[in-house]
Amino acid sequence: MTTKYSDLIEPIIKNLDIDDTKKNILRGRFLNEVVLYDDKIISVKKWYNFFRFTITIGSILLPALLSVGQMDPNKLPKNFDQISYWGSWILSLTVTVSNGFLQLFSLDKNYYMYTLVSENLKTEGWQYFQLSGKYEDVPNHHTGYKHFCKSIESIKRKQIEQEYAGGKAADKKKKFDFDKNLNDTLPKQYKIKDLEISKPEPEPEPEPEPEPEPEPESETETDSETEPEPKPKSEPKSKPKSEPKPEPKP
Repeated sequence: MTTKYSDLIEPIIKNLDIDDTKKNILRGRFLNEVVLYDDKIISVKKWYNFFRFTITIGSILLPALLSVGQMDPNKLPKNFDQISYWGSWILSLTVTVSNGFLQLFSLDKNYYMYTLVSENLKTEGWQYFQLSGKYEDVPNHHTGYKHFCKSIESIKRKQIEQEYAGGKAADKKKKFDFDKNLNDTLPKQYKIKDLEISKPEPEPEPEPEPEPEPEPESETETDSETEPEPKPKSEPKSKPKSEPKPEPKP
């Protein structure tokens, strides 16, 4: 007889070297989540096994019943054709309905996901209680408490994303390609081979305008700009002084 996980973990939580508030958080957020996922696993597993068993048995009996109908009618019991007709109809309907419920409620996906999350939580809890694995360098439970709570929330968040949002891939929505979908629905003789999806060509970058060449300056402007240097003024030549004439003697 196996012991319940809650009965096994409760004495361990009670003897941890942390305060009562943190112990209550461990019971509410960690231990309660593990028990909840274990209950989900039991419920989903029951219906998953039931529908899988129905699909398997129906898939085996249906072709066997139809093959018996191919025998000689004289060797078959009376009204066997009606029995085989209604029996094959009921079996095919049962298989279809079972497969529909299995896919509608994602029982196979939820069964694997709940089992994986439950085992991850249990593994994380045992590593924290034993101070092993990622907690082997932690001196005591009080020091590794925040790291343990962070790991529990990370596991829970990933499970929520996978169950309700389809994971991180759900954020990346594929764009609807009309040409490709139309080509897939057309008959073979009308399909376009080597369908090339036209993509918008990038606009060419504008070429830089050439810089205007400088116009040659006209000769007049150069002449006006270059003024001739002034010639040095020539000094006026000094006239020779005339000597005074001698006065006549009386």
